[in-house]
Amino acid sequence: MIVSFVIFLATLAMVIIRPRNIGIGYSAIAGAVASLLLGITTVRDVYIVWGIVWNATFTFVAVIIASLIFDEAGFFEYAAVRIAKFANGNGLKLFVLIIVLGAGISAVFANDGTALILTPIVYTLLTRVGVDKKHVVPFIMATGFIADSASLPLVVSNLVNIVTASYFSISFLDYARVMILPDLMAIIASLTFMLLYFKNSIPYKYDVKKLDNPEDAIKDPLTFRLAMPTIILLIISYSIGGIYNVPVAFIAVPVVAVLFLVARINGKINTNRILRVAPWQIVIFSLGMYLVVFGLGREGFTEILFSLLATFSKLGGPFPTLLSGYLFALIAATMNNMPSVMIGNLAISRFTDPGSLIYANVIGNDIGPKFTPIGSLATLLWLYTLDRKGGIKISAIYYMKIGFLIAIPVLSFSLLALWLVTT
Repeated sequence: MIVSFVIFLATLAMVIIRPRNIGIGYSAIAGAVASLLLGITTVRDVYIVWGIVWNATFTFVAVIIASLIFDEAGFFEYAAVRIAKFANGNGLKLFVLIIVLGAGISAVFANDGTALILTPIVYTLLTRVGVDKKHVVPFIMATGFIADSASLPLVVSNLVNIVTASYFSISFLDYARVMILPDLMAIIASLTFMLLYFKNSIPYKYDVKKLDNPEDAIKDPLTFRLAMPTIILLIISYSIGGIYNVPVAFIAVPVVAVLFLVARINGKINTNRILRVAPWQIVIFSLGMYLVVFGLGREGFTEILFSLLATFSKLGGPFPTLLSGYLFALIAATMNNMPSVMIGNLAISRFTDPGSLIYANVIGNDIGPKFTPIGSLATLLWLYTLDRKGGIKISAIYYMKIGFLIAIPVLSFSLLALWLVTT
């Protein structure tokens, strides 16, 4: 197990050192090749792992491409400007509405879409109305936080969700039925504790007269008008497809492909740029990283995790759900949530009736990454985007302080909601 753990740590280090999508796939594949050469995994394992991750990977890429297309069309900027005008210069009201907008985007376009697309829009919007960097930080932190904490409700809201739902063959509607309440609790708790923490840093007023007309944000009217129908079509299709066990990738990929062709033919959006910045490396990252984790689990780590979960399950009341969720969150925060959720799934699958453990794993791996800057690739990319576009540097200590103060109660309330739903 020592050799496999060293390979895992080396692979994770290579992924984290490169904060952009470029290179993360190759880093993960390098670790997978080392695992194969040392006999920790086999060629047969490649097929097993690909069978686990292909649906999640292609769905995630499709959802992100859709979010990039609508971003280029001006959909998200339009929404942000409309919200800022609706808040009518009230900084506190704007703070609440930005969090609600972020929660909605995360639900449909995944947490990465919120963190990487909405964050720069919010920053530009606030600086345009005269808010200084010091008072922009609460909005930026809130956007980054809600991107993950509100990514619970739907299978497509987070790559973690897609991986787990695919692994345990959970339908779109069955997943949503369990996770809607924990997600609502996560949003309410996030909003409450962020307001308490940032109440003295949120600007009291901003100059609403400096805002442009929302319509000026629209770059491609046709694609813009397709946004809501596409969202509705996808959600209905996911729901119907789940009844007949249709993989979500078989729905997301064709719908987004048609959307892409419409945008390309219309010619108002630079579709070539969208293809360049799309997270293609996630495809090989998923295969490579999960192969490394698969080997680590086979070498004994899965058995250790299973033993801990079995011990928790002997307790009464909400404690098995809470302690399991805390454990999954801690692993996600220290080793990154993508390998973490895979290890959790491997351990949970050893139970005859895993029950709420499946969803506790999702919640822990969706919210746990807020404890540390390395908890998710989305956070690393979010930090890089802030530094590059706004010159805002968020130190690891500051990030972790806010993470622990806010994420722990948010995680706790979400897990309690899960316990209520599954009891």
